[in-house]
Amino acid sequence: MRKLINAEVLEHSMKLQQMGGKVNVVNSKLCYVSFDISGFTLEYVYNINKKGNYFLERIKPYPLPLREFASEQDVVDIIAIDLEQFKNAIRSHHSGEFVDSGRCMVDVLKKFEDLFLYYNISSDNMNLLSDKMHELDKIISQVKSDSKRLFFKKEPDNL
Repeated sequence: MRKLINAEVLEHSMKLQQMGGKVNVVNSKLCYVSFDISGFTLEYVYNINKKGNYFLERIKPYPLPLREFASEQDVVDIIAIDLEQFKNAIRSHHSGEFVDSGRCMVDVLKKFEDLFLYYNISSDNMNLLSDKMHELDKIISQVKSDSKRLFFKKEPDNL
């Protein structure tokens, strides 16, 4: 089985190189982590490569690449904080709405990418999209300033 996988990797690598890509084949392990929080599923995957880097992504309740870490302990620490935050957040009266909104944002991002890759949109439509994205960003900032902070063990990464 390993010989077949190695042959497929070699074939795909050659095709990608012929397309102009730089290919580095790295043997790695993929770890899958799942938590059930009172029927609410929280899932992660992280990849460990032979260079010692750990790339973490939350895959449920909605996909979100988190970032690369230097050590497995860093991955465990951030998952522990994330788990604690989700345990707290699902007690919210709006937890289902937040999860649905997160999934919606992922879907919107996929549609936005399709627009970029498949269509030549007008300047007016690009300005419309840009204005709406900036408006949503301002709304998120306003909602943050109008809301009471509940979690203090870690600073927000993006607000």
